[in-house]
Amino acid sequence: MVRISDIQGGEVLWATVPYCRINKDEIDSYLLKKNDILFARTGGTVGKSFLVKEIPYPTIYAGYLIRTRYSQLLSAQYMKYFMESQLYWEQLKNGTIATAQPNCNGKTLSKMILPIPPYNEQVRITNKLNEVLAVVNKYGACQDRLSHLNCKIKNSLLKSILQEAIQGKLVKQDPNEEPASVLLERIKQEKERLIKEKRIKRDKQESIIYRGDDNKYFEKRGKAIASIDDEIPFDIPESWIWTRLSCVADIYTGNSIGETEKKLKFTNVIGRYYIGTKDVGFDNKVFNGVAIPKKFEHNFRIAPNNSILMCIEGGSAGRKIAILNQDVCFGNKLCCFSPFIEIGKYIYYYLQSPSFIDMFNDKKTGIIGGVSIAKVKEILIPLPPVEETKRIVSKIDELVASIMRK
Repeated sequence: MVRISDIQGGEVLWATVPYCRINKDEIDSYLLKKNDILFARTGGTVGKSFLVKEIPYPTIYAGYLIRTRYSQLLSAQYMKYFMESQLYWEQLKNGTIATAQPNCNGKTLSKMILPIPPYNEQVRITNKLNEVLAVVNKYGACQDRLSHLNCKIKNSLLKSILQEAIQGKLVKQDPNEEPASVLLERIKQEKERLIKEKRIKRDKQESIIYRGDDNKYFEKRGKAIASIDDEIPFDIPESWIWTRLSCVADIYTGNSIGETEKKLKFTNVIGRYYIGTKDVGFDNKVFNGVAIPKKFEHNFRIAPNNSILMCIEGGSAGRKIAILNQDVCFGNKLCCFSPFIEIGKYIYYYLQSPSFIDMFNDKKTGIIGGVSIAKVKEILIPLPPVEETKRIVSKIDELVASIMRK
């Protein structure tokens, strides 16, 4: 018994076709013959058709299919091409019953208008279409390969740009600018203000990274000092410094919502958007999710405008990332990076760089693959002087726009 799922790429995958029981006196009514055309009458594949060219076994068809059989004065291949034409699909659309499972019946098919040329012309038309479509398919395959190559080149180019940027090689350093240590001091002052306002908690052992007289890197936490030279992934300019992500941004996850609660409380209501993992695209875009009414906002953590959301759990971990243009509530599999001062765009680009991705992936654990908040906070970030971060972001914006236009 052939099902629509057994038909892939214009061929029947006979190895998947099941056998079935059928009354002997019904076999002739449902038995397929060469040049029959099967038509899916319901579901997401409604309208899909298949021309039967060979039947290696006595075969019938599933109940959600319609079999069409034509006079010998009609070319079956011509009819199949008609069922792929715009005229056919427009009539099908107008005759389809719009329900939860869209469906079309034999009456809709029987009422369709179609142009019928003389039989010999039908043959010439199908021969010409066979010839032309072979070229079209070949061109389509070439175009798919070219599109894939272009996408791959763009991604590789973007990664190269980001890596150059975070190593201090994308824009020139200005010796007259304040070094990054001054920027880090400003960040610490802002953190202290937020701590006094009880908006964030103080780090139990604040990280201080510095370069020793031997040019190696050390980290001080409380009274303990340890060498971290083997953690440093690459060299940076003299005016830059290394620090931990927790030193430049408040980092936290959001809140989960059960499907039942989502339907009962947060569907078709007005409120602040709730962004789940599915609402963040691989193209760095955010799609508005359900809404959280103001009376429920106190149950949710807020990711503020200009902060960054990144997935840290599952197959999308480290791959879905976006910068926000408004305050939102967000899901528990997303991590918010809320910068202490206005270097959010630089952090956003850093989180997409090859070096960060390598460090992030090294910290993944579990079967589904994820990185804990504690480990995310420990990831290193190279910090340029504040004016240089602006030039870096501006240059990346310019180059990305140029790449996307091509």
